[in-house]
Amino acid sequence: MKNFIHFRYTLLVIAVVLILPLTVSSGTLATEVLIFALAALGCNLLLGYTGLMSFGQGIFLGVGSYATGLSLLHLQVPLLVSLLIAMVVGALAALLVGSFSIRQRGTYFVMLTLAFAQMFYFLAYTLKDVTGGDNGLLNIPRPNLSLLGNTLIPTATPWQYYGFVALVFVVVFWLLQRIVDSVFGRTLLAIRDNEARASAVGYDITRFKLAAFVISGAVTGLAGGLHAMMTGIAPLSNIEYHASESILIMTVIGGTGNLFASVLGATFYVLVGNWLSTLWPRWLMLLGFLLIGVSLYMHKGLFGLAHSLLQRFRPARAEPAERASIKEGHS
Repeated sequence: MKNFIHFRYTLLVIAVVLILPLTVSSGTLATEVLIFALAALGCNLLLGYTGLMSFGQGIFLGVGSYATGLSLLHLQVPLLVSLLIAMVVGALAALLVGSFSIRQRGTYFVMLTLAFAQMFYFLAYTLKDVTGGDNGLLNIPRPNLSLLGNTLIPTATPWQYYGFVALVFVVVFWLLQRIVDSVFGRTLLAIRDNEARASAVGYDITRFKLAAFVISGAVTGLAGGLHAMMTGIAPLSNIEYHASESILIMTVIGGTGNLFASVLGATFYVLVGNWLSTLWPRWLMLLGFLLIGVSLYMHKGLFGLAHSLLQRFRPARAEPAERASIKEGHS
């Protein structure tokens, strides 16, 4: 049953990847949906599965962008190597932030992640020779995926790059789904639900939380690297507090505790945000009202709403079959 559910969510992700080109006219916008969905997956691993509300996700997105940009500009590494560097740097940043933050709980944990986010932002702002400061890293190339000089996947056009990002996205989602369905994932849920009891059973709470942080940082760093290649820039805005806020909002809107919910949240946030921005310059105010509505009436987000609607229809479909079986029993 678990394998079926895991396979079902992977099929849903593949469906989203195939539907986006049919419904979105811009390849860049469709790619942005998948990139921020990756970042939301990393955030959901912390918030939904471990119970850690981190305001430091923008750190990992930003350092991933810078790592990819610097490696491509100065080292001329292949495509996959640059993304691997982004994941390693994101994981190391998460190891640093997590090592200090998980020592605290509740409000103090949130404040520590926020403090680290501000610290990394000012470091990126002041180290202009490395990060470009306000201007960011410019003219980041986007190499093709090649092997032994042969191009396997071209990335020159927006839709070609979307195809590459879609492949990476499906693979990462599948791996993360395997992780959350494993004993490790179930242990994270136990820590989220009752940390004291999980510790009493014998689990090393600190190690599990830190491992979740590192995985989240690696995935979010990968998203940052993909974003830098998409835009050709590693902007300062990727490491700002607002980046962490946006990733967290996507996660909450989609729903926590389910990875596919993060895909829904990121898709909704990016597409609706793009649409509202064409209607009104202050579209973030409308998004704020939406978030208030989610907080008041949709505690499980879009995924929870969709699940509730499906549950309402299922009894109605099952009722005729139940009546038929009752009649057969009487006859």
